[in-house]
Amino acid sequence: MVETGHFALVLAFALSLVQMLVPLVGARADNQRLMAVGGPVAVTGFALTALSFTALATAYAGSDFSVASVWENSHSLQPMIYKITGTWGNHEGSMLLWVLILTFFGALVAVFGSNLPATLKANVLAVQGMLGAAFFLFILATSNPFIRLNPAPIEGRDLNPILQDLGLAIHPPLLYLGYVGFSICFSFSVAALIEGRIDASWARWVRPWTLVAWMFLTGGIAMGSYWAYYELGWGGFWFWDPVENASFMPWLAGTALLHSAIVMEKRSALKIWTLLLAILTFSLSLLGTFLVRSGVLTSVHAFATDPARGVFILCILTLFIGGSLALFALRASTLTAGGLFQPISREGALVLNNLFLTTATATVLVGTLYPLALEAITGGKISVGAPFFDLTFGPLMLPLLAIVPFGPLLAWKRGDVLAASQRLMAAFGLAIAAMLVTGLFIDGASVFAALGV
Repeated sequence: MVETGHFALVLAFALSLVQMLVPLVGARADNQRLMAVGGPVAVTGFALTALSFTALATAYAGSDFSVASVWENSHSLQPMIYKITGTWGNHEGSMLLWVLILTFFGALVAVFGSNLPATLKANVLAVQGMLGAAFFLFILATSNPFIRLNPAPIEGRDLNPILQDLGLAIHPPLLYLGYVGFSICFSFSVAALIEGRIDASWARWVRPWTLVAWMFLTGGIAMGSYWAYYELGWGGFWFWDPVENASFMPWLAGTALLHSAIVMEKRSALKIWTLLLAILTFSLSLLGTFLVRSGVLTSVHAFATDPARGVFILCILTLFIGGSLALFALRASTLTAGGLFQPISREGALVLNNLFLTTATATVLVGTLYPLALEAITGGKISVGAPFFDLTFGPLMLPLLAIVPFGPLLAWKRGDVLAASQRLMAAFGLAIAAMLVTGLFIDGASVFAALGV
């Protein structure tokens, strides 16, 4: 079964090359037969990747210690649930889970994308094929989970005790569904840039994928925070750990993308900005992958310490982030501008929302990468933690939370702040009353305690 899994992985890599090239050529030549190849290839690639992942999970479940990955991360006396979750409780298995989810989303586009224009669908699947080819090659070259040991050890070394938790069964898959789900938004953006055409229907197609990825990423972050609270004993749910930040940045950018896509869908505005956000959101997901897998961070969440893996992922980052941004720089000016609107409007509120969210994302990015850059340049080591983020991130969120209630009450194109404020007065009064009542019923607390006084 192990050899079958390895062979399936190699075949999936070969098919990703076909998926990368054939639909792209077909779209350029307007050849329907070549464009139609992408769908079946994407589905077959997912099936082969699923077979490969199943083979690895079977090796873990059966305690096949002739497989190096199983020997390093499992034990015959482990409960079955932890044997199975151990499949992705290590670098090699988690990367296989990554490409499994990547091919899964590609297969979903192939199966449920019948309403897409043929050229757009072909280009989207081609970009997904490029991503798949890069990560399949990364796994086969540096992180092969099917390497055999000869002679086979009698017993395994056991899974890291802090990873033997039911939270591990949920946290990584949810996180990866969010991370990798944004690849569809990225692929749609690159496909639109290749075609040089984007309209409101593009946002209508992209927004559901964005929402699904955002929901999974939200669940993954929440589960990870809860796991850190009760398993690691940190005494809290969030500590601005660098790898926590690595997942938080695409969440912030994805939140901005969701709101920007609404404006584009409803008003055909913010087209170029929405494209850029889609690229940046998945780029931050790739950056998070690099931070966790390269070994440049010291964190309880980080897996890898092999520099070769870090260099390989850095090359992937350079290729896809640099390539997509270069394509954006070349083609963005050819896209038609969107509709106009007044600053005081629902569109204006959503733009302000995007401004705060992207500034917050940049703040977290600087706080996360600055210590790494400083160490690389000067050799000095510093720690950027909660005090920095409390002083920079917090003040950005307060005005954002203050304006959130107004946005849905403003009309499209031109709004009325006074009318929205009047409609909010009743809700504001109820909120104050609820706080006071809560304060009265808390043992030993004064009325002012509910107000934080």
